[in-house]
Amino acid sequence: RENAGRSYIIWGYLSHFPRCWGKMLNPKGKGGKVYLVHSLYQIHTGLQHSIIRPTQPNCLPLDNATLPQKLKEVGYSTHMVGKWHLGFYKKECMPTKRGFDTFFGSLLGSGDYYTHYKCDSPGMCGYDLYENDNAAWDHDNGIYSTQMYTQRVQQILASHNPTKPIFLYIAYQAVHSPLQAPGRYFEHYRSIININRRRYAAMLSCLDEAIHNVTLALKAYGFYNNSIIIYSSDNGGQPTAGGSNWPLRGSKGTYWEGGIRAVGFVHSPLLKNKGTVCKELVHITDWYPTLISLAEGQIDEHTQLDGYDVWETISEGFRSPRVDILHNIDPIYTKAKNGSWAAGYGIWNTAIQSAIRVQHWKLLTGNPGYSDWVPPQAFSNLGPNRWHNERITLSTGKSIWLFNITADPYERVDLSSRYPGIVKKLLKRLSQFNKTAVPVRYPPKDPRSNPRLNGGVWGPWYKEEHKKKKASKNKAEKKKKKSKTKKKKQPKGRSSPDSHSGLPLG
Repeated sequence: RENAGRSYIIWGYLSHFPRCWGKMLNPKGKGGKVYLVHSLYQIHTGLQHSIIRPTQPNCLPLDNATLPQKLKEVGYSTHMVGKWHLGFYKKECMPTKRGFDTFFGSLLGSGDYYTHYKCDSPGMCGYDLYENDNAAWDHDNGIYSTQMYTQRVQQILASHNPTKPIFLYIAYQAVHSPLQAPGRYFEHYRSIININRRRYAAMLSCLDEAIHNVTLALKAYGFYNNSIIIYSSDNGGQPTAGGSNWPLRGSKGTYWEGGIRAVGFVHSPLLKNKGTVCKELVHITDWYPTLISLAEGQIDEHTQLDGYDVWETISEGFRSPRVDILHNIDPIYTKAKNGSWAAGYGIWNTAIQSAIRVQHWKLLTGNPGYSDWVPPQAFSNLGPNRWHNERITLSTGKSIWLFNITADPYERVDLSSRYPGIVKKLLKRLSQFNKTAVPVRYPPKDPRSNPRLNGGVWGPWYKEEHKKKKASKNKAEKKKKKSKTKKKKQPKGRSSPDSHSGLPLG
């Protein structure tokens, strides 16, 4: 193919910082008008409430075609290194069954950076480092995960033919809690009094070095000139764990800008306009159609996507085809006590947690979550004793907020009472989105998930039980068939009791 050999590298840092995705793609020479797995809002996957817990029989719906699956269709080798966190209760949910040729990393959302152990609750602890579909005990050498994952990426690039296309998804564990880093990275941060902030800074330095080393590997092995490197993120920082979103409002887990707005960049010799800042609307769901388009892949006509191809926006400075973003609608999150249909003008129940952005306007309803503005190092080592006067108290009865997010990205001036017409328009858009939502997938804990029942390892547990049931069913069917065969073997000259009439058997 004329564009064979393009490589995409996507780096993805989970939690407080972006994900890195490394990808060698074959972009078309033209632009066009991504979420790793695919281009759907949470409400269209059933994952709109919280995260997938280690003990839940839940994963990304199996009928959703993932980005690596679509790239494999056009000849890409696909590799994942790092944190999965999209469910693993049965083998069909594992990365190698969702489009990746190889997988090296963890299945859970967090764990120890050195031992790779994770306790979800007392008595629910296990090992979480995988090589494809098996526990990677051979790699349990006490190596810090950021450095270990970088070494694996270097090995993949060293063994791959640079003339062949490759998609490399790197989801570093850093800078998620627990806050751990090799000692030498602390040297430059002795002046930081807050220990969590100091650890966070050290982890980030190690992460920066890892990205540098991956970039050097791309150059050393002949990939760089035909590569697109995308650095993206999944949420804002957690101030209580060293992160900072200042001067944005809120934190990880909220719909305030501090929880949802993230830094990202695209680096590539293939960009037409380099060194520019894109201020257009871009959402994580846009990566899916953008990268498939660049790779000259196909998106089925009947597939309904929430993402857009934004390559022209990023590469050439065109206006984004996106005019709105549904941040989320969570119907089972703790309801706002003072929310009501009346507060939502009969259009929307404002007790429900939701947030939407339409052009310059952003609307939030329900219980928005922690809403302080938290300056860096505002938390002491002893706990959340604030060293500032930014803490706010939500107005009694408040369950709806409106901001001009372009003019006021810090969400300090609520305009909901000043512009009721805008509020109604955004509430109607929320309602339209909600009509397309699928039921929430948030099953209860399954005791079979306990690593003690799986050799001390976090891993698929459902399929083994399913096989037992299936085997039992097959055994019963065989017994039934055998019984019928015996009945048919009648001595000559005799008929079975019910075979003499042409009437249906009773």
